[in-house]
Amino acid sequence: MLVDTYGRTATDLRVSLTDRCNLRCTYCMPEEGLQWLAKPDLLTDDEIVRLVRIAVTLLGITEVRFTGGEPLLRPGLVGIVERCADLDPRPQLSLTTNGIGLGRVAAALKDAGLDRVNVSLDTLRPDVFKTLTRRDRHQDVLTGLHAAHTAGLTPVKVNAVLMPGLNDDEAPDLLAWALAHDYELRFIEQMPLDAQHGWQRDGMITAGDVLASLRTRFDLAPEPDEERGSAPAERWIVDGGPHRVGVIASVTRPFCAACDRTRLTADGQVRTCLFAREETDLREALRSGEPDGEIARIWRLAMRGKKAGSGLDDPAFLQPDRPMSAIGG
Repeated sequence: MLVDTYGRTATDLRVSLTDRCNLRCTYCMPEEGLQWLAKPDLLTDDEIVRLVRIAVTLLGITEVRFTGGEPLLRPGLVGIVERCADLDPRPQLSLTTNGIGLGRVAAALKDAGLDRVNVSLDTLRPDVFKTLTRRDRHQDVLTGLHAAHTAGLTPVKVNAVLMPGLNDDEAPDLLAWALAHDYELRFIEQMPLDAQHGWQRDGMITAGDVLASLRTRFDLAPEPDEERGSAPAERWIVDGGPHRVGVIASVTRPFCAACDRTRLTADGQVRTCLFAREETDLREALRSGEPDGEIARIWRLAMRGKKAGSGLDDPAFLQPDRPMSAIGG
């Protein structure tokens, strides 16, 4: 098992399949994009499946989330999902995506064994979407969401980040829309993971701001603590249920004490935390011919070094060198 010195056990693996993205969200990367990883540096499909197999069969991982960048840009995505779904024991498989292109592959992903999706959508207004993402692809995301729901990739979760002066007035409208379409909405506080290092705590839209805005239109009751478990989202029962809305307060209400995640970058580095500044190389071990047991040992050792928390509340906090697109959400 992947147990750290604070007694936490990692059972949830986040696998970044690529650092590339076809959007340029203002809170993530500059308009001109970033220097992408060279193809030889990326894990191959076989290497990804092997590491997932080691994690599942030797290290106790039960959930695998494929992320990016934008994972739909990975040519072998459907095959990777299919091979991971064939593992014994079979992990729960999910995907975090911006939804562009999901309309074309949602059914194939479901057939391959994907269980559900998280789709990022910050606004219902196409003009605001274009400003936030610097791309005119709003309708493509809506199409992808519909295709995912139709294919049975449920519950379809929608992730929204509110930005001051752009979409900070949309929380109630987003929730009403999500309820009408049977999507589960989760608001995420903007985190210090932008490539520009322009994030500032002052002025960010907090979880408290989101809840205050939602309560102007909806009655919210906190979900019992035992139902949350290690999930990052605090969930609230909307108007007596059955629908829920989630708020991920990574900055103002960190949930590090219950963290059960381990992360693998697209170039084969283990990260113990989204905000970690250290990484452990598994790609070199793979390519130098190390057996599964040795790779598992390296992974266990890396997780032993996991810190108690993200350090966001420390005045000396420094952003990780890699931005979110290169780490994996």
